[in-house]
Amino acid sequence: MGAGEPVGVRHVAIIMDGNGRWAKKRLLPRAMGHQRGVEAVRRVVRGARELGLEALTLYAFSTENWRRPEEEVSDLMGLMKRFILSDLDEFAEAGVRLKIIGDYSAFKPDVVELIDGAIARTASNTGTTLAVALNYGAQDEIARAATKAAAKGAITPETISAELDTADMPPLDLMIRTSGELRLSNFLLWQCAYAELYFTDVLWPDFTLDHLREALQCFSGRERRYGGR
Repeated sequence: MGAGEPVGVRHVAIIMDGNGRWAKKRLLPRAMGHQRGVEAVRRVVRGARELGLEALTLYAFSTENWRRPEEEVSDLMGLMKRFILSDLDEFAEAGVRLKIIGDYSAFKPDVVELIDGAIARTASNTGTTLAVALNYGAQDEIARAATKAAAKGAITPETISAELDTADMPPLDLMIRTSGELRLSNFLLWQCAYAELYFTDVLWPDFTLDHLREALQCFSGRERRYGGR
């Protein structure tokens, strides 16, 4: 597969793992690992556009990440603000639509204001949808969706799916996790029901467009039966 559209892939999600280990291997502070992780985000978002993906979902901050040291959480929030301020123009001009899954209202008001502005500015874009998971947990998402479905009537897989944070996005095709860990960590559990899983030992700050192409090439060689024979 070359640089054209990925065969059969519309929606890719990534658990961006390994920033801390990347920094530790180099005797650097964890904050430096997160900074280099933001550079990887830039590469992958640009690559998603180049490869023609309809949607890219990135696990940026989980509901469990609040347990991290206060200084690290503050560093992550600062990086998020700088990322929006420095990259929003490029993404907006390229037709990228920003979407947030999870409850980002828990963040500080200045962060919420920046995110709201970025969402509003890109709302009418029709290129790649970049969904960023912030203060997100899949079990919480499923519980919220089921509650909404129950308030409207019968609870079925279809009615729950219609209330998920990703309801307006294509079905998830491929889940990628970096850094060698082999678990989903409460990310898109419902959406992963029939998604293909791809694990790589590459630490997130080292993840490149070539690594993304490798994952998509692996996906293109798999046969998806969706429970059939």
